[in-house]
Amino acid sequence: MSFLRAARAAPASQCGLSQILATVAVVLAGLSLSCGNSSPVRPAGPSHNAYVTLPQSGSVLLLHIDGATGAITLGAQTPTVENTSPAGLALLGSKKFLYVANARANTISIFNVASDGTLTLSGTPTPAAGSTPNAAVIDPSGKYLLVTNQNSSGSVSVFSIDSGSGALSELTGSGSPFFANAYPSEILITPSGKFVYVTNPGLGIITAFTFSNGVLTKVPGSPFPSLPGGGGGSFGLAVDGSEQFLYVANPSAPNPLLGTTGNISGFEIDPVTGALSPLLGSPFASTVGNGPTALTVDPSGKFLYATATGSSSDIWCFQITPANGQLVAVTNSPFSLTVGGLFALFDPSGNYFYVGTQAGIAGYTYSSSTGVPTAITGSPFSTGTPPGKMVLSE
Repeated sequence: MSFLRAARAAPASQCGLSQILATVAVVLAGLSLSCGNSSPVRPAGPSHNAYVTLPQSGSVLLLHIDGATGAITLGAQTPTVENTSPAGLALLGSKKFLYVANARANTISIFNVASDGTLTLSGTPTPAAGSTPNAAVIDPSGKYLLVTNQNSSGSVSVFSIDSGSGALSELTGSGSPFFANAYPSEILITPSGKFVYVTNPGLGIITAFTFSNGVLTKVPGSPFPSLPGGGGGSFGLAVDGSEQFLYVANPSAPNPLLGTTGNISGFEIDPVTGALSPLLGSPFASTVGNGPTALTVDPSGKFLYATATGSSSDIWCFQITPANGQLVAVTNSPFSLTVGGLFALFDPSGNYFYVGTQAGIAGYTYSSSTGVPTAITGSPFSTGTPPGKMVLSE
């Protein structure tokens, strides 16, 4: 309401002037509040569950996330199974089944998910079809599970998912496991489900595939070097929501002035072939402290956050330039906050993001206008032993 409209709305009476002044005061107060709150308040999401693997404990831990605050409370933990080292995990969209890659046992455990989120092991674990299964992801259709096999003859196993029972069947007739170069680590499937990217830290490359009906086909030109001169130990992956840009964490990138530090490479994704082309100005943030290992992009696609395993106090935030994908460090980045680099992921509501540390999970909210992160009350949240990977159920 403008001042003129407020004045016209006041009745012309003996107390008209006082009413006008009162109305103006309310309007100005509202303006002051709106100007002072540069970050729009996002509505609270529903409370929901999450899961985290505990490699040292041989188990999976249920977490409860408060939708209003982002705080984490611990739920039930599955029984310890020795010599399994559960690592990556993936939750089916129906939230009926959870899949866990057991790196030491070379198997994949299937858990039934109860209405309260508790887990019950379903039958005998499925052979991983490769040694040292590590990262796991389900394609957007919910029909396929993809698992990296982190060994010298690295590969990606693809399984079809029975929606009724949750059972897995490896697509051997389609070529699974698919060669993915040595020691594949992280795996990412784009929102459309068209492209799959895998990092190979020991080689400093990104192995790229197209994906259709459970079949991985090498992208022309793959693998792609994470850095122009090679090296860098490419590790964490993140993609913007429009899948135009792919970002890769290089934890050990050489720097002529600072020695070995780390940085972030950015690529444009060819929408037809999935091929990667380095963005102008890439790599970005060549002074990233101990070198980033985990990346995550907020659901709006506006900000990218980077964290490092070797850092106990620093989180980097960059604004993504929509036109060209270039990264620009936000004011005061990096921020002195308790972090780690085991994983980084956003709550689907867009209100919070979580980072895996050696002590547990650090949780943050952030400004939707500036990107500045703020620790959630009670963070970091202890998990007893270092977590492996985390997945949210919202």
